[in-house]
Amino acid sequence: MMYKNLKAEMARNSVRGKDIAKALGTRQATISSRLTGKTEFSYKEAKRIKDTFFPNVELEYLFEEGM
Repeated sequence: MMYKNLKAEMARNSVRGKDIAKALGTRQATISSRLTGKTEFSYKEAKRIKDTFFPNVELEYLFEEGM
């Protein structure tokens, strides 16, 4: 699963993987793994990303799974 909406919002808002990693207190490689669908974001991580970087976007839209 790839998060096309999350990636699009990241591009629109100049949010990088390392920014998300810092906000979550994790490594950039971990975020990369999640963005490519190798591992999944937890609800807590998804909520923190939404609240920190994309407060005006619905959580369901941001993390909609797509190919």
